[in-house]
Amino acid sequence: MHISAVALESTVIAHGLPYPRNVETALRLEAIIRAGGATPRTCGFVAGEPVAGLDAGQIEQFARGHTPRGPVIKASLRDIGIVAARGLDAATTVATTMWVAHRYGIEVFATGGLGGVHRGEDFDESADLTALATIPVLVVCAGAKAILDLPRTRERLETLGVPVIGFGCDELPAFYTRTSGLAVDARCDTPAQVADIWRAHRQLGLRAGMLVAAPVPADHALDADLADSAIAAALQAAAQNRIRGKALTPFLLDQIAAATGEASLRANLALLQNNAAIAAQIAVALRSSAA
Repeated sequence: MHISAVALESTVIAHGLPYPRNVETALRLEAIIRAGGATPRTCGFVAGEPVAGLDAGQIEQFARGHTPRGPVIKASLRDIGIVAARGLDAATTVATTMWVAHRYGIEVFATGGLGGVHRGEDFDESADLTALATIPVLVVCAGAKAILDLPRTRERLETLGVPVIGFGCDELPAFYTRTSGLAVDARCDTPAQVADIWRAHRQLGLRAGMLVAAPVPADHALDADLADSAIAAALQAAAQNRIRGKALTPFLLDQIAAATGEASLRANLALLQNNAAIAAQIAVALRSSAA
């Protein structure tokens, strides 16, 4: 796979955004990456086969949540063997997109927010952290999803040996907001600086991936108090309705969007586009450094 390729997930298409906004967003992200001089590769499983580069027709089917073979399921790392054995169509999470990207030699992946350690006393941790610890892919995001326990998520990234780079920032962004009070391991202000660290990381034989965190654009960032109150209400509603597992994150995001008058959705779309543009620049910088 060409070094300037950028992987994109498909869960945001099939299970994250409403139709037809999901189609529009998927195609817009691909266009942004092309405009940045890189090649977009939206990932997914089609009839049980991992695909790095869904075509427009497949993206449309994923956005509608159904293909001629049946519903498009949400696949995490634990589901890959099941999906393959049964010939299912599946959207990829952050973790499975990293797996598909690495399988096809793609080094850079752009997404929205990282999964991590959930709030509360029950132990609930996303496979995204396991993937970052074991799959050498550079992930561009806007930090971990704000619905998570951010301090514990940051601590787990450190424990797992995942370098956290702030792109133009000294703190880990908090998805809807630009700061969290949690320090990054290093700050980079140019794609070339990121490429230098990633190349050194890989040349030294380190197996972990790397997180590049870029804050949501300032004109779309949520007020911190508004974000905190919306998240608290969403978490309470989830507890009252006993929402857990794969259904939890979509439920919480829907609740937050309703509570913020869709300001959170606009922030989500803005950070997705920003991350895609940055990922394309990094992919191009990697290609230049390898020339």
